[in-house]
Amino acid sequence: MKIAIFGNSYQDDHADGLRELFGALGRADGVVLAIQHAYADYLRTVLGEAMPAAELFDPCCAFSADLAMSIGGDGTFLHTAFHVGDKQIPIMGINTGHLGYLSAAPLANAGAIVSAAVSGDFLVEARTMLSVSRVADNESEPWPCALNEVAILRQASASMIAVDTMVDSQPLARYLCDGLIVATPTGSTAYNLSAGGPILAPSAPSWVITPVAPHSLNMRPIVVADSAVVEVEPHSRAGFFTLSIDGMVWTLPEGTRLRIAKSRFHTNVVRLRGTTFTDSLREKLLWGIAHQ
Repeated sequence: MKIAIFGNSYQDDHADGLRELFGALGRADGVVLAIQHAYADYLRTVLGEAMPAAELFDPCCAFSADLAMSIGGDGTFLHTAFHVGDKQIPIMGINTGHLGYLSAAPLANAGAIVSAAVSGDFLVEARTMLSVSRVADNESEPWPCALNEVAILRQASASMIAVDTMVDSQPLARYLCDGLIVATPTGSTAYNLSAGGPILAPSAPSWVITPVAPHSLNMRPIVVADSAVVEVEPHSRAGFFTLSIDGMVWTLPEGTRLRIAKSRFHTNVVRLRGTTFTDSLREKLLWGIAHQ
């Protein structure tokens, strides 16, 4: 079994947990480790002689694995999903970050994590993704697909943007706002939630369209089917707008028309047995916890 490992370099406070995790991985029978080159450089400073034998790989080049481990927070998980792309490798998130909503378990559960990974005793959820293309040329741009959301945002100025929005070729609204989010069920607990949008169950066949700081009380989030094609055409006095795909940004000229639709592939998210979507809501978002 080959495990590809991704991580970030903000884990100094988790040195003991990392030693336990990589010690267990290094002792596991039949496991070949492949570590993202930049993360391996960091691990050497933390693990020292406890660094396990491993292949090194550049995620921008071709690589393969039976399982990917993402060690960090939700940002690291999105980074891993970006590089896994259409390979469909299951991703197991191990949280060393603040929230770790996408993670299967915290680093403190290193023993259970390694046992589940090596034995294959885990569940895999197929999470839908969003793709973005320009309407003008009807071809896919070299943009990644979004596991969380696609956001159309104003440039750094005091002026709002106007986003003409259509769903399945039918006019929806001209949103006057600071931005517009199209979120997946996975991303519904991220930027969408912060902007006042609803939470969607991970398996819900839906997207949610949520304006950011709308300049009218009659502009509210709306849930549409994930078979829908959303087209947006932003207009701005600044002459440009920002396209954000899972936090990665591009600057585009105003009037550029974009098509947002379901990706042809999905992300396989690993969940440990005995854990549920509602567990995550209660434990990580304190859902339903009464204030004392």
